[in-house]
Amino acid sequence: MKANEKDYQKYSDAIDRIQEGNEAMIELFNELEKDNPVIELNEEVLKNITRAKEKYGEEVIDQKINSIIAEMLSWLDLNESP
Repeated sequence: MKANEKDYQKYSDAIDRIQEGNEAMIELFNELEKDNPVIELNEEVLKNITRAKEKYGEEVIDQKINSIIAEMLSWLDLNESP
């Protein structure tokens, strides 16, 4: 392909920008951390939570689940060393 100096510079600049984008993506990938769920919920529970959120709203269900978990945790002596 033939190109004049102006075209050559445009392609060179475009390649530089692509390379910068690739480097940014690699940096983001390298900074990823594995997301470990706090609670492993079984598939049936997850399905019911999704259905409840659709019916009653996400905020309401999140609040109710948090209240139940907080109550359950209040039964445990969490200040004691293991």
